Amino acid sequence: MNFKRFFAVLKARNLEFWRDRSSLAWNLIFPVLLVAGFALVFSNDPKAEYKIGVLQQATAIDQTSNTLLTTKYLDFVPFADEAAALEKLRHHQLDLVIDLQQNRYWQNERSAKGYLVEKILLPQMSDATKLAVTGESIRYVDWALPGILGMNMMFSCLFGVGYVLVRYRKSSVLKRLQATPLSAFEFVSAQVVSRLLIVLVIASSIYFACNAVFDFMMLGSYWHLLLVTLLGASAMISLGLLIASRSRSEELTGGLLNMASWPMMILSGVWFSLDGAPKAIQYFADVLPLTHLVAAARAVMIDGADLSTISYHLTALTLMTAVFLSLGAWLFRWQGDGR
Repeated sequence: MNFKRFFAVLKARNLEFWRDRSSLAWNLIFPVLLVAGFALVFSNDPKAEYKIGVLQQATAIDQTSNTLLTTKYLDFVPFADEAAALEKLRHHQLDLVIDLQQNRYWQNERSAKGYLVEKILLPQMSDATKLAVTGESIRYVDWALPGILGMNMMFSCLFGVGYVLVRYRKSSVLKRLQATPLSAFEFVSAQVVSRLLIVLVIASSIYFACNAVFDFMMLGSYWHLLLVTLLGASAMISLGLLIASRSRSEELTGGLLNMASWPMMILSGVWFSLDGAPKAIQYFADVLPLTHLVAAARAVMIDGADLSTISYHLTALTLMTAVFLSLGAWLFRWQGDGR
C-alpha cells in the first residue's frame, strides 16, 4: 500500500467535503432539526403508554368529571361516534373504549395492550359491563402491513431516484443528454415510469411472498389496492425527483431526502395512530404522501373500502404527483448549480 497516494486521496476527499458549504451546513443543521422535530411530536412528558377512547359529545376530555380520567400514563381520546371508536379498537389504534355514562367498556380480545389496560382500570370499573368488539378482530400484523410496505416503497422511491439523478449529473451523463432533443419533462417522466415499474414489481413480490406465510386480511379489491399503490409511488417518486432536481452534491441530496423521509416514517401512521396528537401535527401529517398511501391501503385491505370511500386520499396523491412532477421539471437543471 502506498500511503502517500492514500493520504493524498484522503486529503482531497476531506477538502471536497469541507469546501462544500451547503453539505457542511446541512450536516450541522439536520441533526438539530431532527431533535427539534422529535421534541415537538413527543412533547408530552411523561409519554402515555396506552390510548383509550372515551365516548362523549364534548371535543375535549374533562378530567374533573371522573377520577378514572386522571390516571397517569393513559391517553384519553374523545369520540362522539361509537362506531368510529370501535372501528379504531378493532384496528389496534385504540387499546380500550369506555362509556362512562352507561358504565361499560369494549376490549379487543386480540390486543395485548388492551388486556393490560383493562387490568389497570378494572379496580375503578369493577361494576362496568364488558363488551367485545363486534365483527372480525384485526391482527396487528394486518394493520401494520400497509405501513411497512408503504415505508419500503418510500425509501425505494426517494433514494432510488434522488441518488441516481445526482450520480448522473456528477458523471456528466445529464450533460450529454442535454445535447440531445430530449426535454427535461421527458427525462423526468421517464425516470418516474421506470422507478414506478421497479417499485410495483418489488412491492408485489414482497406482499404475495409474505401473504403465503401470514395469510393477510384482504377484504377489498386488488385492483383498488393497485391503484392506490400506483398513485402513492408516483407521488413519492416525483418528490424524490423534485429534491434532486438541481443539486450536484450527494451529501446535500442525502440530507434533503432524509428530511423528507423521516417525518413520513414517524407521522404517517406506519407504526401508530396519531389520534390524540396535537392538531398541528395531524394537519402536517395530512400533507405527506405516505399518510394517504397507508390510510387508503389500510381502508381497502381491512375495511373493504371502495373508490368512493378513499377518493380523498386518491385525489390528494394525484394532486401531489402533478405538483411535484411539474415543479421538478421546472426546476430541473442538466448540470446543476443553476446551469
